[in-house]
Order: sequence, then structure tokens, then C-alpha cells
Amino acid sequence: MTNAEAPRLSMRQRRITGLVIYNALMVLLCLVIIYPLIWTIFSSFKTNQQIFSESPINLIPRPFTTGNYQKLLTIYDVPLMVFNGLYLAIVIPVLSMLTSSMAAYALARLRFRGRNVIFLLLISTMMIPGYVTLIPNFAIMVKLKLLNSHWALILRSALSGSATSIFLFRQFFLSIPRDLENAAIVDGCSHFRIWAQIFMPLTKPIIATLAVFQFQSSYNDFLGPVIYISSDVKFTVQMGLNSFRNSFSTRYDLIMAGSIMSLIPVVILFICCQKYIVRGIVMGGVKG
Repeated sequence: MTNAEAPRLSMRQRRITGLVIYNALMVLLCLVIIYPLIWTIFSSFKTNQQIFSESPINLIPRPFTTGNYQKLLTIYDVPLMVFNGLYLAIVIPVLSMLTSSMAAYALARLRFRGRNVIFLLLISTMMIPGYVTLIPNFAIMVKLKLLNSHWALILRSALSGSATSIFLFRQFFLSIPRDLENAAIVDGCSHFRIWAQIFMPLTKPIIATLAVFQFQSSYNDFLGPVIYISSDVKFTVQMGLNSFRNSFSTRYDLIMAGSIMSLIPVVILFICCQKYIVRGIVMGGVKG
């Protein structure tokens, strides 16, 4: 080996060593992040005594039991809670995307005084914590006599729109060529028909992205149902899980099993729509 080859070989060895260390750290980080989920899955097949008596490193349940899931499906009426959660998680995103896309179309295509000011004010609401509007929203629902009703959650979340949704829709609408819109106007289309028949069919990536995020947000919402819902038959999964806690004991075995059951719809939706999520985020950030 010559003197010129020695530094080159040393540099290559340092590069390989750095790559190995980097990959090892990434694998370790992934394990740290995913281990709580793995522990929750295995703990859902354990009894409440096993969860506390065994070491967290001991994942395999002995004995293996499905009693927690059987109790959730038969005694605690979790299927009804899941239905309520899915009902809200479907209705809220659909109505929210309708109102948000209409607002975004007006801000992107209609010309009126103060359009940009309204958009800036709308975006600035993203910096306001949601807790600030809890009392005003509750007072409005009391006046409308919608307490203990799913409509309180729907009106609060869906019909008010979302600044993030409006921003993504608006940025995507701005990327659509105006020639397409002008041709539709020449053919006699109104702005509503342009929005419904031309723009909305082109927004599948944005709709898929927002559908996943809003579905997850609505399905996992706990604060809203706690404030507005008091009847057992209208409980969502999150409120049902909270009912396993009381002043004397906590059924962590049922909470673990219920948590896994509540994850299934979100995971299925994400797997089906993951390619649209990436496209929606990328295309939503493009301005034509």
C-alpha cells in the first residue's frame, strides 16, 4: 500500500463507520418510539395483575388471554362506542371539507376587496389555542339547546371550518390554471358548478390528506365529548376508556385492549390513503 492510498482507505473506513453508527442510532430510536405500542399490544392480552407484577421487558403474556377483548365486546358495549366515534369521525371531516373548500375557493378565485386581509386573519387564528374558545362555544351550544347531542360536536368542529384545511385547499386552487376556469365560465358555468364539478374532482390528494388527519382528530377527541356528552349511549371510545378509571381502581388491562381497538380504524385508513397523504401535502404547498 502506497502512502497516497492510506489516507483514501482511512477516509473510506471513517465513512463506513459513521454510516454504521448512524444506522444503529436510527434503529435504536425507532425501537424507543415503537416499544410503548408493542408493550400496549402484548399487555392487552394480560390480566390487570400481570401488568403490574411483571417487568415491562417481559412482553409475552403468561397465560395468554383474550378475556379483555371479550369483556369489551359483550359487557361494556364498546361496539356502540366505536360506532359513535366512527359516526363523528366521518360526518365531521365531510362537512368540514365542504365548508373549508368553499371558503378556500372564494379566497383563491373570487375577486373582492379585503380578500388578502381576510386570509391573513384566518391564518392568524392558527396561533390561538383551542382552549380559548371553549367557554364561548359551550355558551352557544347551551343557547341552541344542543347539550348531550352529537350535533354539538359536529357544529363545533365541522361547520366552523379549519384554517389549515382552508390554507391547503386555497394553495391547491391557486395552482389550477385560470384557462380551465375561464373556459367553464364561457360555457355558462356558475362559480358553484366550477367549484363542484371542476375544482373538487382535482383535489383528491388534498381531500385524502385532510380526511386522514381530521378523521384521526375527531375519532380521538376526548375533550369535546367530555364537555358536551353526558349520556352513556352517546359515549365515544375515548370516553369509554376513561370510564375504566375510578377513585378506587383502574382497569389497565381493559384500557390497553380498548386502546388497541380504537387504533384499528385509523391504521386502516392511513394504510389505504398513505400515497395520497404525501401527494396532498406536496401539492398543497405549491402556488401557481
